[in-house]
Parts: sequence; C-alpha cells; structure tokens
Amino acid sequence: MSLEDDPFDYQVTKSGVLLIRRGGRTVMELGGKKAAALIPKLGRDDDTDQQLLARATGNYRHGNERQFRRR
Repeated sequence: MSLEDDPFDYQVTKSGVLLIRRGGRTVMELGGKKAAALIPKLGRDDDTDQQLLARATGNYRHGNERQFRRR
C-alpha cells in the first residue's frame, strides 16, 4: 500500500503534540523537540508532508526491499 492510496494525516494540538494518523487511526504521537522541529516543515507541499510524516513514523521504504515477483 502506497502513500497515495493511504496517506498520512496530522493534527497539531494546543500543547504542541503532533498526532500522526493513517487509515483513520493514530499511529504516533510526537512531542518535544522532535515535534517542534517537524511542525514548521509541514503544510507547504502535500508530497513533502507525506514523506516527512512517513519518516517520522519509520514507515517508509529504504530502497532495499525485495520486490515480489509472480512466475
């Protein structure tokens, strides 16, 4: 499943916590210095936002995954 099919969504709370959601579920709550560094980078471009959120959650391709092949 790709980011286009199931994109991340986010919400910044009043207390500065970043809630990252995917598929209608909260997958991560990010606070403190990490959230403070990520929040200003969000909201500029949707593709960039998706990549930043994927990296923050650790849910992104590293480029070394094997491709499934049907024979």
